[in-house]
Amino acid sequence: MELSWLMRLRIAAAVAVGVVLIGILAWPLAAPAESFEAVLSGNLSFGGAIILAVLAFSAGFIGYFISWPHGREIGILAVPSGLAIWAVRCGNMADLMRVNPTLAQRQAVFAALKWEPIFWLAIVAAGFGGVLLGQKIRSRPEPGENEEKSNSELSIYLNPIIALVGSVLIAQFGIRIFAQDVRVFDPRLGSVMAQPAIGQVVFAVLVSFGIAAYIFKRFLNVSYIWPIAASAFVTGFAITAYLKQDILQHLVGQHPAAFFCNAVTSVLPVQMVAFGTLGSIAGYWLAVRYNHWRKHA
Repeated sequence: MELSWLMRLRIAAAVAVGVVLIGILAWPLAAPAESFEAVLSGNLSFGGAIILAVLAFSAGFIGYFISWPHGREIGILAVPSGLAIWAVRCGNMADLMRVNPTLAQRQAVFAALKWEPIFWLAIVAAGFGGVLLGQKIRSRPEPGENEEKSNSELSIYLNPIIALVGSVLIAQFGIRIFAQDVRVFDPRLGSVMAQPAIGQVVFAVLVSFGIAAYIFKRFLNVSYIWPIAASAFVTGFAITAYLKQDILQHLVGQHPAAFFCNAVTSVLPVQMVAFGTLGSIAGYWLAVRYNHWRKHA
């Protein structure tokens, strides 16, 4: 089940659509005032958010037809690929902490960040909506549409819930392992970690969600939709679990802005959703490939 050169071209074309429409053309909609500042949903006006959603829908729609007859599998790559450009182009979480140095400011920031990933997931969903419209217009069954489904009615509802919750846990655990930087001893927290480089963040999020999607496709036969959806909850889970007021107060009083008690809290929501989506899709198809190999070996 090797990727043909034509399939690779289709993937590259779908990614290019997202990079151009979202990553480049839509950048002024959310571009921060300074290059070192983070990209947040608050950077967009209401009109800008609508335009971004329309562009995301268009990217998915165009990506579907560019990559047909595998549009449903490949077209969804367009929007997260465009958001990934934003995620590496902007500042990081440490930069956000530097411009919000007081305890009250950081409490307000993290309270907003709990819900921030839902906005970016909605943009990814808009792209998927474009893919589904393209599929409806084309109205032809595509490879992978009629996947083998479980005979158990209970598993139809239970497996997605397990995949969603499990993906949140696996991703936050994986990011803590893979996103590494300088660690400094802290008598209260054990240690604190400096802001990981962007390459480390990309690697950690991609691999962590890839592992989650692989596991739940391999053993529960669920779609990549559920690990992707989990990307909207990992940040909120980490903030709720690891950034209680006393811990945040300790960090503000004892450490520079670039240090965090947990690696997950050093990842911007746009980074979490963009690379979480790409990692989930990659992990899913690795599991499909492995299942195919097992079946035909």
